[in-house]
Amino acid sequence: QVQLVESGGGSVQAGGSLRLSCVVSGSTYSPNCMGWFRQAPGKERERVAAIYTGGAKTSYADSVKGRFTISQDNPKNTIYLQMTSLKPEDTAMYYCAADPAYGGDLYGCWRWSYWGQGTQVTVSS
Repeated sequence: QVQLVESGGGSVQAGGSLRLSCVVSGSTYSPNCMGWFRQAPGKERERVAAIYTGGAKTSYADSVKGRFTISQDNPKNTIYLQMTSLKPEDTAMYYCAADPAYGGDLYGCWRWSYWGQGTQVTVSS
């Protein structure tokens, strides 16, 4: 049973930084795709960032490009989301997700079978 456990959320003022961590356990292999999603109250879930662990290819939502960085530590089965220049609109529950499937250069990370419980990020103005 694959389990994802997030940590690192909290409350910061606008302009501040946070680093989220997600540890994968229960798998005999590293998922090819790992990512971060977020959902604010009353809004749809948004994919924030994703990484193809086999080649360290990354992708970002336009809303976070240049401010957030996704990275991996394969020996630790861990991914990170470094968030800088945080804005109040970044306030949301952040979820880690993973999947063994990778759709290559055309489709990238397109399926998310495993999810964490989420960690809350609150940015005050």
